[in-house]
Amino acid sequence: MRWFIFILLVGIADYYAFQALRTITKSNWWYLLYWLFTVAVIGNFVYQFYGFSRSNGFSQSNSLAVGFLIAMVVPKLVLIAVMFTEDVFRVPQGLYSYFMQDTGAENGIKHFPSRRKFISQIGLGLAAIPFASILYGMYKGKYNFKVLKYVLHFEDLPDAFDGYRLTQISDIHSGSFDNVEKVKYAVNLINEQASDVILFTGDMVNNKAAELEPYVPIFKNLEAKDGLFSVLGNHDYGDYIRWNSEDEKRQNLEDLKRLQKEIGFDLLLNENRFIERDGERLAIIGVENWGKGGFKKAGDLKRAKKGVHSSDFKVLLSHDPSHWDAEVVNDDYHYHLTLSGHTHGMQFGIEIPGVFKWSPVKWRYKQWAGIYEQLGQYINVNRGFGYLAFPGRVGIWPEITVIELKKGTKDA
Repeated sequence: MRWFIFILLVGIADYYAFQALRTITKSNWWYLLYWLFTVAVIGNFVYQFYGFSRSNGFSQSNSLAVGFLIAMVVPKLVLIAVMFTEDVFRVPQGLYSYFMQDTGAENGIKHFPSRRKFISQIGLGLAAIPFASILYGMYKGKYNFKVLKYVLHFEDLPDAFDGYRLTQISDIHSGSFDNVEKVKYAVNLINEQASDVILFTGDMVNNKAAELEPYVPIFKNLEAKDGLFSVLGNHDYGDYIRWNSEDEKRQNLEDLKRLQKEIGFDLLLNENRFIERDGERLAIIGVENWGKGGFKKAGDLKRAKKGVHSSDFKVLLSHDPSHWDAEVVNDDYHYHLTLSGHTHGMQFGIEIPGVFKWSPVKWRYKQWAGIYEQLGQYINVNRGFGYLAFPGRVGIWPEITVIELKKGTKDA
């Protein structure tokens, strides 16, 4: 049934797209190129996911197959919209001509008006925009790192931490990387922020600890005077691939923990640490993954906050932002700042910093990118350092977040 629906949708898209092409050119070479591209992309997708190359996990070749399929399908959907709009007028005209005029098709008369060349040109021009954007996102957008800076004010921030700077990264997904030099550049960019602490909010790998191994020497260069802290994301547990045994799966997680320690991360597994300055302290609390919608719920907030006083200034690391609404914001403790990731901003959207942002992921997550505030508590949802499935980013760029904590109110 799924294959039937897929073939039907592709067939409809190709019907309209090819009509547009035939309207503006009579070249058989263009027709041949169109069908070769279409068959090659669909054939590669089927081969990667259902053929002999099917892998246990999401490989780079799988990602490229998804990327090229999206690059082919999305522009055709734009063409469908344009060509169907034209048919809204063509079909009634054709039906009127057929039923109301005396002459008929037997006399060689065409009842349906011919497609207008300029409409097809408009459709192809509009379709070229997402096509070029998706290819750019696959080629350069996935490493188009942006440093986003925020200043948050808290009246109860300890004086010793006035001006304290946090750098957050999230969703590294090291198994997706295909350019070591770009990763080195991003790590240098993180260090250039010279923050007091670096906080990582989960999904170090796609599935296997081995994905991280080639990048350990690079991430070992991360430095912050108060250290590096991390939590696990849903992908870090290895739940999305088949293992030969439960022991193998457990060992994979232990290997990932070891590699994080080797990098220099203090991995918080439903626990906390304190950063102390001048007799005052700030609590870093880390929960394991907790997410709605079928995602792993290993997070234990009650256990994680053990030993933390309600009066302490608290920074919570929790991979999935759905945890914030479900358990955090209405907890009897006041969590001043929660740091999350997970959504990637869907790696696709439209964003004008400080003015406008939109992505289809907003229909799935209430908090999906940037800073949100509720009941005097803040959450930042990082757009992600890496990428997954679609090997690129369009409009929603990879993010390094820098948050400065300030004493007092915003208007003071």
